[in-house]
Amino acid sequence: MGRTRPTVADLRALKGKRQLSMLRVMSLPEAEAAERAGVDLISVPPALIAQREFRDAAPNCFAIPGLEYGDFVTAEDYLRGAFAMIKAGADAVYCAAGMGTVRRLRDEGIPVCGHSGLIPSQATWTGGFKAVGKTAETARLVWQQVKALEDAGAFAAEIEVVPSEVAAAISARTSLVLISMGAGAGCDAQYLFADDVLGSNTGHVPRHAKVYRNFAAEYERLQQERVAAFSEYVADVRGGVYPEPRHQVGIEAYELRQFLAELN
Repeated sequence: MGRTRPTVADLRALKGKRQLSMLRVMSLPEAEAAERAGVDLISVPPALIAQREFRDAAPNCFAIPGLEYGDFVTAEDYLRGAFAMIKAGADAVYCAAGMGTVRRLRDEGIPVCGHSGLIPSQATWTGGFKAVGKTAETARLVWQQVKALEDAGAFAAEIEVVPSEVAAAISARTSLVLISMGAGAGCDAQYLFADDVLGSNTGHVPRHAKVYRNFAAEYERLQQERVAAFSEYVADVRGGVYPEPRHQVGIEAYELRQFLAELN
């Protein structure tokens, strides 16, 4: 019997029992690959989940599209966006807005995944893109973030670039499904970007990333093949090699003679 898509209740029931896997996917092929590989949760761009084919590609992955901070402003904006995502097939929404907005979404029954630790949209408050929680004071801040999300009604939270001991202690003391991105194995789920897993990220590779394939080299090989094919095509056109008779539409000789006679 095949697997079925988990519910929020299912994910909560798994807390402390087994590690969940989560990937950030950016395309239908990646979503389909995540489905076939048995990935539990996927983070997806709203535009991807809005595609009709999305649930055909990943029928059983718990999908969390991001309501990106700044694209939405007011609680009403977030509500409209969240309802649109749920209608399109999402199981929950990611939201890094204030607790009032999280509470509004929860009041409408929309499952919310929040964010704690290094929150990219708010990184200036914690010193930029670096670990949070390496001192007792900042660890306390992460704990307060998680408790605030719990009190606001979120069901899960991403905890990003936090010392593993701090994340594990927090995970053991919250009902939230805590999703680790560089926060160690003491949480409830592990989260990586497909770009990093596949080795297609040509920018900064974070410390917590693990590369399983070298798609960048394959893409470069394909690009070289693309250039070579285009170059051969240009040479064929200039040399009169393309098009050949097999690439052209024919006409009966009688019909051609009649047409040419009319032209003359």
